[in-house]
Amino acid sequence: MAKSVSLSTQSQNWVLAAMILASSMASIDASALNVALPAIQRSLNADATQLVWVVNAYALMLAALILVGGALGDHLGRKKIMLVGISLFVGCSAACAVAPSIEWLIAARTGQGLGGALLIPGSLAIITALFDDKQRGKAIGTWSAAGALTGLAGPLLGGLLAGEGLWRVVFLLNIPLGLAAWAIIYRSVPENRDESANGPVDYIGGGAASLGLASLTYSFTMWSTLGPAQPAVYGTLIGGIIGLTGFVWYEMRQPRPLVPMSLFSVGAFAGTNLLTLFLYGALSIVSFFLSLNLVQLQGYRPALAGLAFMPLPLPLILLSRWVGKLSDQYGPRQLLISGPIVTGLGFLGLSLIGLTKGASDYWLTFMPCVLTMGIGLTLTVAPLTNTVMGAVPNHYAGTASGINNAVARAAAVLALAVAGSVVLATFRHQLRLQIDGLPLPAAVVEDLQAKSSQLGGTPIPAGISASGRASVHRAIQLAFLHSFQVIMWVCTGLAWLSAIMAAFWVKRRQKKPRPPVNQ
Repeated sequence: MAKSVSLSTQSQNWVLAAMILASSMASIDASALNVALPAIQRSLNADATQLVWVVNAYALMLAALILVGGALGDHLGRKKIMLVGISLFVGCSAACAVAPSIEWLIAARTGQGLGGALLIPGSLAIITALFDDKQRGKAIGTWSAAGALTGLAGPLLGGLLAGEGLWRVVFLLNIPLGLAAWAIIYRSVPENRDESANGPVDYIGGGAASLGLASLTYSFTMWSTLGPAQPAVYGTLIGGIIGLTGFVWYEMRQPRPLVPMSLFSVGAFAGTNLLTLFLYGALSIVSFFLSLNLVQLQGYRPALAGLAFMPLPLPLILLSRWVGKLSDQYGPRQLLISGPIVTGLGFLGLSLIGLTKGASDYWLTFMPCVLTMGIGLTLTVAPLTNTVMGAVPNHYAGTASGINNAVARAAAVLALAVAGSVVLATFRHQLRLQIDGLPLPAAVVEDLQAKSSQLGGTPIPAGISASGRASVHRAIQLAFLHSFQVIMWVCTGLAWLSAIMAAFWVKRRQKKPRPPVNQ
């Protein structure tokens, strides 16, 4: 338990402001980046695999180390660890902003992920520790609402800046936010830690999880580029499986594990984490490829592509409290079944959209699908959180929340790695089919195939007629459209699979289980 600290109202306000600023920095960075990806691809001449790494380098470090970051805060002091995390995040954001190459950007994003793993767990933990029971709910509500608003602002800011050729400023936005949060935390937030966290931090478990996730991510991402016969691909696949298997084996034998495996013997906890794995994996795929579709295929300006995502968080902001009351009144099961089904309908709707006339068609094409996704997520998020927290004994509530958070982030990493390879392989096959009947020189065909890793941004080779360029452009569009449709069908299946997980594992009413044995 954290030591009780009595703060004045003014001090509590400073604490809350600092936590909001720190969380907003990470939130804006993540939500703005997807919309800026096409501009980054053009500016740094990146292919699709490298774009996946721009997103996954950050998400991988966050998924693998967020539990370690939380444990370090509990042991060494949450203020101290959060200051280190903010410093690292701000420094690496500056490195992202001046990146001269895509490789530099990927490396800097890796550092950002490490910083995020240190700062993100501390935010909610500090609010929980420094606000009393009467004030805590209001503080967490304010913190959550601020997070939702930054989720709205991120895509809009990212689109506006990328549209003006200023995608680097997306990363520079983190610097004033981070410096302000750092200064307030240093001056106004008292140090606090979990007084019961006396044992050593489970570095071995964290390292095994990190290596396992990194190996699987590399293997899945490079599968379509290098081919499955390459030792680097099948070797890291085997290594990843061994690493994660070793992680589970080691955790089951530790007196104070990073992830108490006995929690997964509780059906509702196991089921909701499987739901999280499938649904949040699908959501990460949709967010990534929908941005590319809007800009590269439909011709949206980046600012309008950012606005296109606005209907997604609106239902979460407007209806989350009402859904929470429904969950309390009727139980979470029906909501956890219907929410992913509705979200899947939004994914399915995206798969049915062909080439449009641009942003003028948005209201009858993409907007209903994005809004449907938002409604489905609204029906899911609050009941999911309540079920995860309510499925385990009270003293495991923080651990359960951290595990579910890590599962969501790991799902995003692995799903995007697999989806990137699937889309790239599908695009190359479809592009061959589309250009087969065109009267193109062999050198042009070879050039198109060589540069097809840029997906919808594949450049049209020089030296062909205007009519030939139009035909090639159309072939690239149709190949990317088919690839997008295929991956949206996959995402629909993942969403509906998550609904099956809820139907199978989540009972009509949750009862607090007895504490797991030997943990």
